[in-house]
Amino acid sequence: MEKRIKGFALFLPEISELLREKNYGELKKSLKEVPPVDLAEGWSQLSLPDRNIIFHLLDKRRAIEVFEDLSFGDQKILINSLESQELGEVLDEMSADERADLFEELPEKMVKKLFSLMKKEEVEDVKDLLTYEEDTAGGLMTTEFVELRKDMTARQAILKIQESFRRYHGETIQDVYITNTEHRLIGGLSLQALIASPPDILLKDIMSPVQVIKINVNMDQEEVAKIFSKYDLLSAPVVDGENRLLGIITIDDIVDVIEKEATEDIYGMGKISGVERVAEINYGEASAFTLVKNRVIWLFVLLLIGTFVSGRLLKGYAGMLQSVIALAIFIPMMMDSGGNAGAQSLAMVVRGLATGEVTPDQLWKIVKKEILAGLMSGILMGVIAMFGVFVLQGFNLNLAFAVGFSLAMVVTVATVTGAFLPLIFKRLGFDPAVAASPFITTTVDATCLIIYFEVAKRLMF
Repeated sequence: MEKRIKGFALFLPEISELLREKNYGELKKSLKEVPPVDLAEGWSQLSLPDRNIIFHLLDKRRAIEVFEDLSFGDQKILINSLESQELGEVLDEMSADERADLFEELPEKMVKKLFSLMKKEEVEDVKDLLTYEEDTAGGLMTTEFVELRKDMTARQAILKIQESFRRYHGETIQDVYITNTEHRLIGGLSLQALIASPPDILLKDIMSPVQVIKINVNMDQEEVAKIFSKYDLLSAPVVDGENRLLGIITIDDIVDVIEKEATEDIYGMGKISGVERVAEINYGEASAFTLVKNRVIWLFVLLLIGTFVSGRLLKGYAGMLQSVIALAIFIPMMMDSGGNAGAQSLAMVVRGLATGEVTPDQLWKIVKKEILAGLMSGILMGVIAMFGVFVLQGFNLNLAFAVGFSLAMVVTVATVTGAFLPLIFKRLGFDPAVAASPFITTTVDATCLIIYFEVAKRLMF
């Protein structure tokens, strides 16, 4: 994003100068050199009057591309400033999926007003798309696609594609799909393969089956992203339960899904509340108050839990600490090591769940693997910790063995817990990244203290 803003910044002095001089002829020429996405991302650097001037100087196609790339807030401002006829043209010409995303955010009263400015078929298209859940294939798809028949020749197909190209501006025509008279999907064909085929060959002789890569309209967007990744797709057809072709999903939508899901997982693991809303916040533009508002709830909850659990445990072992003060020296090391080990296995399992490499059905297989990994890591760290005790406390064999043995157990338990929790939460239907992360800290800390003091009690008292 920063790179794009810098790209727009190269044009900004010239644009600003031409705006001051009201040299709109030269400004119109200069704007042709700025990519629409760069212009949209540099939009905030322009004053409101200048934005309106620039938008009206763009040709229709570029204006629509800029509008689609603007933030929802900037889109709403433009909607309120454009004339009814011009606004209707913009909305009619927008990509179907982009238009549906916009209308989903708008208040109902404004939606009704905008519907009155649009063509009837475009209104029906928006209404159909809005019936699907936002995080499903139906919520991602566009209805702008090319549908062909199997008895067409390659020449006839290309002519129809040219007609569709003029309507859709070529944005989503990467693959074409073959259906029967009831619009049921029977095959697919890449544009490249079609162009390379003899003009008189029938599509049924060159089409490919799409049974593997067709996507059900109700499929979750994360599953859709996995299919795109597995088969290296640029687009995929979306069908209903009766195999009727409803729309297509393109790779640019999947990139957005991956970014959104990754952002939500990262914020969730960072214990930031309202991750779906936070994912939409630009950190560079967010105020300190906004950051605190989204962080403080989990921090407060974990403070209370940590105070209650860890505080009660330490209070219960206060007598041991008074008898052997040296035990307190190694508590931070013990808790940090357990937390780090748990976080490592948590991160790997959450990633495996996200990519499909790991499933909840593999629970015990994964737990056994993590027990072995935890034991190996824990024993190695325990031996090193024993030498650390000798350095800090002299040759105190009982203390060294208590610390080393406890650390080995703590790392093992933390490693298994870090792998176990996300699998359990996934099976229960919760987001494993968001749900497991807060629990891992509290669980590992409490377990660490219990193991440490119970081992020390048996070896030193």
